[in-house]
Amino acid sequence: MGVRFPRATHLVILITAFASLDSAVAAMKEGAWDYLTKPFRIEEIREIVKKALETGPKPQSLTRDSTEKIYRLDNMLTKSPAMLNIFQLIPRIASSPSSVLISGESGTGKELVARAIHNLGVRKDKPFVVINCGGIPENLLESELFGHKRGAFTGADREKQGLFAIANKGTIFLDEIGELPMTLQVKLLRVVQQKSFTSLGDTKEIKVDVRIVVATNRDLEKEVMARRFREDLYYRLNVIRIHIPPLRERPEDIPLLVQYFLDKYSKEQNKTVQGISNFVMEALQKYSFPGNVRELENIIERSTALATSNLLLPESLSLAEFKRQKTAESSPFSYEPHLGPEGLDLEQFLSHIEKTLLKKALERTNGVKTEAAGLLGLNFRSLRYRLSKHGL
Repeated sequence: MGVRFPRATHLVILITAFASLDSAVAAMKEGAWDYLTKPFRIEEIREIVKKALETGPKPQSLTRDSTEKIYRLDNMLTKSPAMLNIFQLIPRIASSPSSVLISGESGTGKELVARAIHNLGVRKDKPFVVINCGGIPENLLESELFGHKRGAFTGADREKQGLFAIANKGTIFLDEIGELPMTLQVKLLRVVQQKSFTSLGDTKEIKVDVRIVVATNRDLEKEVMARRFREDLYYRLNVIRIHIPPLRERPEDIPLLVQYFLDKYSKEQNKTVQGISNFVMEALQKYSFPGNVRELENIIERSTALATSNLLLPESLSLAEFKRQKTAESSPFSYEPHLGPEGLDLEQFLSHIEKTLLKKALERTNGVKTEAAGLLGLNFRSLRYRLSKHGL
């Protein structure tokens, strides 16, 4: 027929004056919902349209197989310009073989972005393999990544295929790449450069075709300077860079995410919670969410489970605990000044306190300035000005 009808994005009913069994079968194979020949009665088309609307796929329940827009419609929601830029970038880089480095605080959704890159690209029907480099002991991590031969070490009673081999033709997502030990950074560099590796206890080269996407909540540039991360590997991985802003920098997304998680957990828990009180929404929008989207999801899941009506109220959100958390976050450093009989130079004192707090914030966040700004309740521009003022 030469025309393909995208099933699930539109419902297509083919009307033709040239009826044949072959054309009917071809139309249905190409995605048409139904088939009608001329001449036809109005009642016939009304019945077909009614049936299509009742039983056909709905645009809100699109799947990855039916449209590439699912990750922009369902799994990641935003009104934030910064996130919209990321959404627009993902389709452009999805089919590239280049490595991707995703940075951002814990809980911002780095794995969601990695999955979207995989599912919108040419490898979407191949494996998507995930491993947290910081979640596996160093002595086991090499075997997990590259596999081992039988007898390679004590307890290796059978051969094991590594995750790079499993991910062949697909994508491997290395989360918390900053936790990767130096010894394995060398081996990973070889995979990136030569597309090959050797399993533990073996000398045979294994060739792989795999796209590498990595993520970190660390400042890798600082790790390179401290010689904790190989500079050559950093540049090989940092071909395409995506930084996901923390939730506190995009408060306009909170209502969208609240409703998304509310719908999700109301359905999972067989609840009828449909909305959230204005008071609770205001409290959520004023909160800094150090755990980002993951923390918000946890709050909504717990609150939905505790809800006794169709509206999330302060009591189901445990606002007393919530406020204690917020107070603790807004005052991360305690200092009780003492005013002696001799008095003090207030300007000098305040300048000293400010410099001390700036240093502590940078230490606590491992030098990540965006996180330090959030810890101090400052925007990035204000933090940069204060750091410059104090020569930090």
